[in-house]
This record gives sequence, C-alpha cells and structure tokens, in this order.
Amino acid sequence: MPLLPGAEPYRHRGGPVGVLLCHGFTGSPQSLRPWAEELAAAGFTVSLPLLPGHGTRWQDMQVTRWEDWYAEVERELLTLAEECEQVFVCALSMGGALALRLAALHGPKVSGLVLVNPSVRSDNPAGVLLPVLRHLVPSIPGIVNDIHKPGARELGYDRTPLHAAWSLSRLWQEVQRRLPEVTQPVLLFRSPQDHVVSSANSELVLARISSTDVTERLCQRSFHVATLDHDAAEIFAASQDFIRRLAPAHAAGADRAESDDHHG
Repeated sequence: MPLLPGAEPYRHRGGPVGVLLCHGFTGSPQSLRPWAEELAAAGFTVSLPLLPGHGTRWQDMQVTRWEDWYAEVERELLTLAEECEQVFVCALSMGGALALRLAALHGPKVSGLVLVNPSVRSDNPAGVLLPVLRHLVPSIPGIVNDIHKPGARELGYDRTPLHAAWSLSRLWQEVQRRLPEVTQPVLLFRSPQDHVVSSANSELVLARISSTDVTERLCQRSFHVATLDHDAAEIFAASQDFIRRLAPAHAAGADRAESDDHHG
C-alpha cells in the first residue's frame, strides 16, 4: 500500500546525542515531524519511525499488534544507541507507552523521556467489550485530529481498527506492570483539555514510575495532539533544554563542530 503523503518516516544524522520519536495509535510520523526537524536543526541525531500498519489505510493496521509497533521503536533505539553516546525518547500518546517500555527494558540505553499526553490505560468503559467486539465489528470512528489550533491537521486514520485497539489494551497492561522499572529523568506534558486521553493517564505514570527527576508541564492551549497545537513551540524548546541539561555530549559535540568550523 502506498504511504499517505506526509506519513513518511524521518531520519537525520547529527551529533553524538540521539533522539527517538514515537508517534501515536492510528497516527503517523506527521504528528511529530516539526518536532523532529527542530531537533535535527539543533544538531541532534534524530529517528522518527513509521509504526507498522500506520500511514496507509486502517485495514492494514488490523493485522498488526503492539509487539509489531514496539519492535519497530526498539530496533531504532538500538541503532541509535550504536551510533550515539546518549539517546533520549520523545513520544506522543500511545508512543508514550512504547517509550516507557523501552525505558523499563533498556535502562542505561535511554537517558531520558519526554512524554506528551501519554496513553497507558483505557478511558472507555466499553473497552471491556473489545475481546468480543473485535470479532463482530472491524472498526469504529477514529480518534485523530484532536487539535485546538485552527487549520492544523493530524494525518491519521478516520477509523479505529478493533483488533489493533484490543492489542493496545494488552500493551497498556504490560506497561502498567513495568512502570516501577522506569528510573530515567522524565519531562511530561499534559493537556488539561484532551478529548482522547484523560489526565488519569499522566497521573498513573507519575505515581508509578521510580524516576526522581520528574517535571510535569501543562499545555493549557492545546488538545491531545499538542505537538501540532498552540503549545508546540514550548514543547520543542523545553525538550531541547531537558536533553541539553542531561547530555554533556551534546554540548561537547556542538563545541567540536564550532572549532572544526574555525579550523576548516
């Protein structure tokens, strides 16, 4: 299946500090592309993969499971860890669940997490019906494009495939179990007006992780897809400050590049 225009994965080879970005359920790299490009412009090595089953049509997602989505971000993390001295993971929505599992399982390979409206639990009481419903109904109306900013659009599916939604619920259970294993510094952005993921998700993350260096910031002017919304610039700037504070290698890399320029 051809990719939807704008859904392409993005990669940039930069300095010694890497950043992996994880997009959300039924979304695409487009929702994080401006963030990725800004990180690349700041000199980071950046990877924004396309999760399997995403970026084409919702029917393609029906045959994928959370293990497939996770395997993709894990492969990118390990690639970045080989190329870079430090790696940070930035994520939106379900990408946050994938990022938290990476942090729990790969410990020192992940230097810090930036989570935007992470999704780690069901907010829908009807979720208990998914194991049965998914065999009766292929899809329900989609969840993309929860954005406050006029004219901003999220590229994603207008239907939610229920086999994949059921698998997402399994991912949530797995991630909830592993939250205490997360010890890395965390910067978490939460939109009080989020129509997709409730604040209870962020509260659960903050209550269960073992990290001691934790900052929560509110995106008062944004809905769920805050990375394309009014607060995007603040997210991009704060995430760079967070990474720079924790990544001496980035400062050294920037200094090296400057001295190379002067000697060039």
